Amino acid sequence: MPRLIEAPTIIESAGNKPKRIEEYAGRVNSAQENVSVARMKSPGGWREPGQRPEFEELTVVLSGMLRVESERGIFEVRAGQAVVAQPGEWVRYSTPEADGAEYIAVCLPAFSPDSVHRDDED
Repeated sequence: MPRLIEAPTIIESAGNKPKRIEEYAGRVNSAQENVSVARMKSPGGWREPGQRPEFEELTVVLSGMLRVESERGIFEVRAGQAVVAQPGEWVRYSTPEADGAEYIAVCLPAFSPDSVHRDDED
């Protein structure tokens, strides 16, 4: 039977500025370990440490621009675009433009602090 998720759980974010993470499905809000789905709202100038996660991450930008750095280069992902980071691939996310960005992140399996493997803070 389908299950209604009435509201997301707000998750604390990593990075130099507060970012709003609304987890709809995942380990915290729906006790799912196979997938997590979250809406992110990050302010202009936000950046987080690099990471080498154990999960695949698919990110769809709804508004603004999300900068994605990897060992192969830098992508500027804008509204209506998406990016996929593979498990074990080093990646760093930021929103350098003044208006920040809003985006949806889907992680397979679900995001967990133990499986993200963040770099030490700068």
